[in-house]
Amino acid sequence: MPDIEERGLGSVVKELSGRVAIVTGAGRNIGRAIALALADGGAAVVVNARANRGEAQGVAEEIERAGGRAIAITADVTDPDAVREMTAAAAAHLGRIDILVNNAAVRIEQAFDRMTLAQWRAVTAVILDGAFNCAQACLPHMRQAGGGVIVNIGGLSAHTGAARRPHVVAAKAGLLGLTRALAHELAPDNIRVNTVTPGLMATPRPAESPKPEHHSRIHALLGRRGLPEDIAAAVRFLCGPGASFITGQNIQVSGGAFLG
Repeated sequence: MPDIEERGLGSVVKELSGRVAIVTGAGRNIGRAIALALADGGAAVVVNARANRGEAQGVAEEIERAGGRAIAITADVTDPDAVREMTAAAAAHLGRIDILVNNAAVRIEQAFDRMTLAQWRAVTAVILDGAFNCAQACLPHMRQAGGGVIVNIGGLSAHTGAARRPHVVAAKAGLLGLTRALAHELAPDNIRVNTVTPGLMATPRPAESPKPEHHSRIHALLGRRGLPEDIAAAVRFLCGPGASFITGQNIQVSGGAFLG
């Protein structure tokens, strides 16, 4: 069974009150900001991390301190059984599942001529297979709830291309296709599906990780890098009643770095 820790319950009624959200890869950076934003909107949040229970628990504690409710669950999104256990545990503890945010990703760089099939699959499995696994596992719960929202977190390089990232670019582009396909297929179930694509982000990078080559070619019209909170605000909007007529779309949150 997945590893779980439950947190407290707030009392303020907001636009997402009564909803339950799962956010994958929510232990840090964009995922953390999304979890906090959905909780601020009134949702109970499942804070998922692949293995770092401490990070997931830390985000759940932040939500608790703000008066919200969350459970921290460690589960590898590439493992269908672990994902099914996560969604079952989420529904058992919180009563339902209304929102899924597929944020989990890895962005390892490797020259194409030296890339192994295992390296290719290690990246595409997290980004694309993980989104498939989570959406499929959440679907029965959303149908039971009478509808739901799926938000996939895309990548700017899916639109611009990038050297040394064919696996990342292909997987993030695949999310756009998955979004459009599921928007068609799940509309009769009152389930909306959209993508939010971040631009260049002002998030910490490991000291040993070089600056990606494509970053030097991309400039935001608004003159700054994005903050996790910028992405989280767009996700919160798409999950709420104000976006009830939006599905199958890719929302660029890139400061104008890509227009299209």
